[in-house]
Amino acid sequence: MSALLDRRQMLSLSGAAALGCVGLTTGTATNALAAQKTAPAIRYCFNTSTIRGQKLNIEQEVDIAAKAGYDGIEPWISKIQEYKDSGKSLTDLGKRIADSGLKVESAIGFAQWIVDDQEKRAAGLEHAKRDMDLLAQIGGTRIAAPPAGATNGPKLDLLEVAKRYHALLEVGSQAGIVPELELWGFSTNLNRLGEVAMVVVEANHPDACMMPDVYHIYKGGSDFSGLKAISGHVIPVFHMNDYPADPPRDKINDSARVFPGDGVAPLKTMIQTLVANGFAGVFSLELFNPEYWKRDALEVAKEGLDKMKASVEEALG
Repeated sequence: MSALLDRRQMLSLSGAAALGCVGLTTGTATNALAAQKTAPAIRYCFNTSTIRGQKLNIEQEVDIAAKAGYDGIEPWISKIQEYKDSGKSLTDLGKRIADSGLKVESAIGFAQWIVDDQEKRAAGLEHAKRDMDLLAQIGGTRIAAPPAGATNGPKLDLLEVAKRYHALLEVGSQAGIVPELELWGFSTNLNRLGEVAMVVVEANHPDACMMPDVYHIYKGGSDFSGLKAISGHVIPVFHMNDYPADPPRDKINDSARVFPGDGVAPLKTMIQTLVANGFAGVFSLELFNPEYWKRDALEVAKEGLDKMKASVEEALG
């Protein structure tokens, strides 16, 4: 009996230690309620895809994010490259962003670090290095790492994906940039919260983290309750948006995303869960709605920020 108890105690302790090490948690309803009383220092960021259709340059996008009142900006690497190719200084761009009171919270790139083909994967890591260099020159420290190149075709072994993510994280360590494993709900690979969480855990790297997205969680088929098992500390940036009841999940696409609070996503409980589990990072507004692209860019940015803040205030009080 003594040996049995010792074994049970050991299993209990090792299980608790494992949860602590990998950043998973068992978030509870009690913790969620407590979160309402302790509002964290959440920051608000503007992903420039939200005004992509207005076809502005990155300087104009920076100015709009600042005028709208955001804390940070999440540009696309392609826009940074365009700026550099025009002969302008990335150092000057970084100064413009900082002088505007903004922080480069993240950036959007599409390096194919995850693919099976070894040569393409090596090229993908070189692509990631170039993207990270551009980002570092304007003061950025994080970049999205979606499953680009593996959205179709076979389902990849998640342990292999974890090794490849580890390799990408090592590239990031050298560049001073953290790649955030991004969930893509429409993709064959990394379309579920559980898949992304497993890769973050098995990557075995201190910088491993994830970038969830309201729309992509829904599109991929995961339930938002799964966030209860994920520490907020491994989510530095969360893409914020909403989705309507129609079209249904199997037919919805990026263009249907709407402002937070204008759809049917369970934002209140989602935000409470995140905060209860330690999230104190960045909500970044990411939309691809062509109706918003027809409007004045500054008005869209302001409305998006107002509705993000309203969703957080409703959740946390």
